[in-house]
Order: sequence, then C-alpha cells, then structure tokens
Amino acid sequence: MDRNQAIGFGLIAVLLLAYSFFFAGKEKDVTQKAAIEQTAKGVQAHNITATAADDSLAQARRATALGAFGAAATGEASTTAIQNQDVQITFTSKGGQVEDVLLKNYKTYEGKPLHLFDSKSSETDVAFTTNDGRKVKLSDLYFTPSGVKTVQSETGPAQTIAYRATLGDGQYIEQVYTLYDNSFMLGYKLKFQGLNGQVSGTNMTFTWNDNLKQLERDLTQNRHKSSINYATVADGFEKISPSDKEENVTVNEPVKWVANTQNFFVAGIIASNNFAGASLHTSVDLADSSVVKTVASQILIPTQDVLNGKGEFMYFFGPKDYKILKSVGYEFDHNLDLGWGIFSYVNKWLIIPAFDFLENYIANYGIIIILLVLYIKTILFPLTYKSYLSMAKMKVLKPEIDAIKERNDGDMQKTQVETMKLYSEMGVNPMSGCIPMVLQIPILFAMFNFFPNSIELRQESFLWATDLSTYDVFMRLPFTIPFYGDHVSMFTLLMTASTILYTWSNNQVNTMQGPMKYYSYMMPVIFMFVLNSYPAGLSLYYFMSNMVTFSQQAIIRRFVDEGKVRAKLEENKEKRKDKKKTSGPSFTERMQEAMRAAQEKEQQKKKAKK
Repeated sequence: MDRNQAIGFGLIAVLLLAYSFFFAGKEKDVTQKAAIEQTAKGVQAHNITATAADDSLAQARRATALGAFGAAATGEASTTAIQNQDVQITFTSKGGQVEDVLLKNYKTYEGKPLHLFDSKSSETDVAFTTNDGRKVKLSDLYFTPSGVKTVQSETGPAQTIAYRATLGDGQYIEQVYTLYDNSFMLGYKLKFQGLNGQVSGTNMTFTWNDNLKQLERDLTQNRHKSSINYATVADGFEKISPSDKEENVTVNEPVKWVANTQNFFVAGIIASNNFAGASLHTSVDLADSSVVKTVASQILIPTQDVLNGKGEFMYFFGPKDYKILKSVGYEFDHNLDLGWGIFSYVNKWLIIPAFDFLENYIANYGIIIILLVLYIKTILFPLTYKSYLSMAKMKVLKPEIDAIKERNDGDMQKTQVETMKLYSEMGVNPMSGCIPMVLQIPILFAMFNFFPNSIELRQESFLWATDLSTYDVFMRLPFTIPFYGDHVSMFTLLMTASTILYTWSNNQVNTMQGPMKYYSYMMPVIFMFVLNSYPAGLSLYYFMSNMVTFSQQAIIRRFVDEGKVRAKLEENKEKRKDKKKTSGPSFTERMQEAMRAAQEKEQQKKKAKK
C-alpha cells in the first residue's frame, strides 16, 4: 500500500463514518405553519386507549348529541374479516374502520403472528363538522356490513365489503373496502350520500394514531428505523427524521400519501386525488420498551371530494420489498431507504437485480451473499488489477525515491519536485493507486443501505447467525463497551481479521515507510466498532469481499513480473525522451521547471538576507 492508496483507504474510512452517522439521518427541514393549527392539537394525544363498551344510556346520550346523525349512534359492535394469500384484514362495525391487519407470511422476532395494525395499539377515524356546528366522528356511529363479496377488478379477483350507516330519507354514510388478490393493497371509498346540506367545512379530518410495536429483536435499531414518511404533490417524497426527539410537522400543501414506517414494514394511506394537508407527530419514551415509537397523523380530506363521490383512497399494509413498493407508484418505493443519490441507483440497477436473480435459484441467503460478492468483485476486477499494478510500479521505483530523499536531506519541497519529475519520466501516475479505491465508494456505501433494509434477510439464518438482518451474537458481554456494545459479533471479527490480513498483504509490496505503514491498520479496528451492531449480512459480505480480493491479488502477483514492470517503465522513459526532442517539454515538465525555478529564487533570497 503506497501513500496514495493509504489516502484512498483513509478517504473511504472517513466517508463511510460520515455517511453512517450523518447522511443516513439527513432530512429536509419542514417549516411549521399555523394554517392547520387546530388540526395539530389533536396529534398531541400520544396514547391510544380502547373504547369502553357502550351501554344503552351512553348511546342515547350520544344520539342526542349527534343531532341528525344520531340515528346511527346506537347498535352493537361486530367484526368481519376478509383475506387473500398475503394479508387478513378485520373490520369493526363501530365506525366501520380497520381493526386488525395480520401479515400471514411473516412473524415477529419472537415467532408470533405479525399484526401490523391492531385495536390495542392502532386507531383510525374520520371527523367532520355539521352545519349546526357539531363535531361528528365515524367512530360515534354504528355501520351495518353488507357481507363479503367476490368481485372482478382490473387486476383480477378481489374481495369487497361495504359498511353503511343509514340516517333516513335516503341519507347514509358508506365505506367500501376492496382487498385485491396477491396484493397488500386495500381499496377504501368513503361516500356521504344526500348529506350536502348536513355537512359543512372545507375539510374532513382523517386521524391515524399508532403505538408501534416491537417487531425486530434490536429495539434501538427498531426505533431508529421508525418514523412517518409522506409525499407532497409539489416536492414528492419527504420524511420526519427517525430520531429519539419529539417531532411535529405541519404540511400546508396538497399531500399524496402518508405512511408509518418501521424496519421492514410500512402502513400507509394514498389518496386517489390529493389530501389538502397534514399534521404529523412522532415521539418516543425511551423508558417504555413496550412501545417502539408513537406516530400520529391528522390528514385533511377535501369535504367536496367525499360529498361528490370522489373520496377514494388506497391503504397499504405490507413489507418494504422494493418490487412491491415500486408497483404502488407515487414514489412509495422511497419508504425503502436504498441510500442517497448515486448509492440508491447502484442498489436499484446493480445489487437488487443480481440479488433477485440469485434468490430464484438458491434458498440459503448466506450462499446468496457469497455469490453476490463474487459478482461484485468480478465487476471490480479491472480496478483491483489497476490498483495492484500501481503498487508494483511504485515498488520498483522505491530505490530512486529513497535516493532522492537521501540526497535532499529533509528538504520536502525539493524532494517533491524531483519525485514528480521521476514519475513523469517513467510515465507513472501517482494517483492511479488512489483512484481505483475511490471509484469503489458507491458500491461500498450502497451495501451500507442494502443489507440493513433488505427484508429478504429478515429471520434468515446462516451458520451461527440466526438472523442476517441484524447483528449476530457470538457471545454476550456482562458489561457494555462504549461505541462497541454488549455483545461480540463473530462476523464482524472475521471481517476485521480479513481486513488486517488484506492490509498486511498490501504492505508487502508498497513503498510506505514509518508511522504511515502502521496507521493503515487502524481502519479495520475502527470498522470493528462501527459494524459490531450492523446486520450480520453486511459483515459477512465484507469478510467474503476481503477474502476474494486477497485471492485475486495473490493470483495477480503470480502474473505481474516486477522485472517486466521495470523494463516497461524504462521503455516509457526512452519514449518520453524521444518525444521531448521533437515536441519540446510537456505541460507537466514546464510546471516542474517553474516550481524548481521558484524554489531556487526563494533560496537565493534567504542567502541574501543572511
């Protein structure tokens, strides 16, 4: 490893650390405004409590309080479920709202059924204002279910159920739900029939309060990945920073969708037209391990859309799988964090297609990761070869470089000028060892986003790792080491050991001397601390990547003859001499001559002063 390669590795280390701690959590600041201030007040209610069973007296009082809507204020709550291959959704007749969502093909980290939405922790509702100033919520009303029907939609078979609250004189409120086959999408239509003269106000308010439950083993990571994402019509995807601080955001412009997101799952609502705005809130009680994070949204639905039969929406309850989210549209796939800028494109165009291809033929995800390494390292092999060839060139020039240093006896400026002149004469680019390393940075960063967010690795085991989507616990520590944790990840240790081996191998052919040669061993130690709590799949990838690179360099070393490299450099030197005779000095040589002249002039000034 020469000086330029050390710079390349150092740059990668700094950028990886910066990206890990800063860029991943970066977000746009959202200006708080007062246009929906009244709506935002309701978001402050953090805890969701179960509604007490209605007795007849309470129902009578509610019927009186609701005025014209009191006709639907009495009844008895019942539940009905519809399902497809992927999800089972249960509705309650009280309010006609979703009560429970079971993802049939997933389990919690404890192996229990995964309920992404349930009545104990989650709640949705719609509130509106009547012409006489009354505040009415759908949860105040009882709806009669139509029964589950099978219909043919544009995408294939679907199950549908309608909930209707009859108010008399041909007036009613109807909610129609449609669950599509092989889909995590639930169609939702809200219709107010004959109520134009009863409802006032520009907007109705859709509320969604959710005490997110712990679905993954690592509570800290679970909290870090939980927040509210949304998309505005004008600017597209936005998000609330998934921090431990209380966050409040008011959006005073049309909104396309709002979603509650966790590590690997997302629940959201998408408007067929647009929402008028939203107030969003997130908070976390670090002392309460039973709740990952509290998220609450109040979303404005244009009243005229509902009155005119255009109140159409789509729920999504499902996994953060790129292909599934991509099919939703409206940038809903941004709920899966694949990285920033170019790193996202590397994942979308290079990593995910290869991963999906391998997944079709191989069931073991540890093997898939190993084959993914071979795929990536094959693509990067030209850069690996170029990097090693640069080290070989620097090694054969080491005697001349050492002679320059000895001749100039500590004069760094003069040493640099003569060294650059030597490089120019021999046709060696001193940056050629650094550039191949820098060009690999997009793939390195892409992996930092791919593995922690790949639901395919969730609860998949390999060797001693029981879940490749989180860290492997080879040994628990009776204490916590700062910046390291309370556990030992064996894959991280293997990654560290392989990086040290790789560094040692490079140091056998580099020209680096002194402390810099030993500083190169610091990066693996830094990464050992950084990656100890990262997914085992990521550490496995880097471990195998180091071993494949080490093997590639061992093969290259057998075919790179240092004698031939020296002969090639001498040949370059002669060619440049002949070219210089016919065309004169090059731009680089003129710059070197200018630097030498400036140095001599500076030395003459110093002698004159003496």
